[in-house]
Amino acid sequence: MRPGSTTTFINTHQLDPEELMKAAVVRDFRQPLVIEHRPVPTPGHGEIVVRIEASGLCHTDIHAAHGDWPIKPTLPFVPGHEGVGIVTRVGAGVTRVKEGDRVALPWLGYACGTCEFCVSGWETLCVQQVNTGYGMDGAYSEYAKAFAAYVGIVPAGLDPFDAAPLACAGVTTYKAVKASGARSSDLVAVFGVGGLGHLAVQYAKIAGATVVAVDLTEDKLAMAKQLGADYTVNAAREDPVQAIQQLGGADAAIALAVSPRAFEQAFASLRRKGTLVFVALPADNSVRIPIFETVLNGITIVGSIVGTRKDLDEVYELHARGRTHVIRETRSLETVNQSIQDVLDGTVTGRIVFDLRDAAVAAPLERQLTAAGV
Repeated sequence: MRPGSTTTFINTHQLDPEELMKAAVVRDFRQPLVIEHRPVPTPGHGEIVVRIEASGLCHTDIHAAHGDWPIKPTLPFVPGHEGVGIVTRVGAGVTRVKEGDRVALPWLGYACGTCEFCVSGWETLCVQQVNTGYGMDGAYSEYAKAFAAYVGIVPAGLDPFDAAPLACAGVTTYKAVKASGARSSDLVAVFGVGGLGHLAVQYAKIAGATVVAVDLTEDKLAMAKQLGADYTVNAAREDPVQAIQQLGGADAAIALAVSPRAFEQAFASLRRKGTLVFVALPADNSVRIPIFETVLNGITIVGSIVGTRKDLDEVYELHARGRTHVIRETRSLETVNQSIQDVLDGTVTGRIVFDLRDAAVAAPLERQLTAAGV
């Protein structure tokens, strides 16, 4: 655990208890999150307030909480960009959603809507964007404020504890598979098959590709196999580059492991004219890619960042049709610091989702896989 990882509670005594909410707050990048009681937010023009039911733990939340990236969030802040819940209040000018609707709070919390990227279907590249749980308070709280225009609409009947990871892990890997250009004749290598990778395997299979999953732990590889991976490679025991090249080389490789070494291995696993998709954002912000081999082999390297509102709609539609399965573990928000450490230690097989309703812990992994029919 990080130093001083005990959860602390801070109360605001001046407010009526009904005006307060529980939230996990980052006050110092070098210290654990603090569970506080804060005022319930009030929506402004174009904004809504959402009663959070489920909030997924993404590795980006960990980077945010630790201040790992060059542009850091402003302290204090509430992380979380995989939030799903019920709209409780709407501000002036809101027509897209109404009270009682179930919505998702994704990474893209706001974009200008008028720049060349926004109007051409690339809103995720808007230079004026504000990110949930980074530039604005996120969903590690009982209530969260959001811009109505940028929330995801969760279809009726979709489990909110599935919908939460799909709001980032799902839409991010769905977009990455799109960016890879995966086709039915392709071999797609997925490097890192945890919270994101187990969904990337499924989207690559939906595209019709043959999939090879690469990870360092057998439980994650077993999960990938059950979810459709045709081949698995334990990179702690064998060279993934050699293993994939023996299969003919990957037409596309999707780098989801937060390790520059995994990016380099993904590059080396490609066949000629292959595509490498950068997705994960390691704290070590550099990777060594050979120019000579990139040019002579006609390699394409593309960065893929989350997905648009349209992509999220498609992700939810696929899940509603039973095409994907979310492997998750439900915990209380009070476990946030231990949960972060568990992700860093690599002991979490799928996705951790915080239950803001204080519901019972989700079924064990084996029962989830059985219920999913995989």
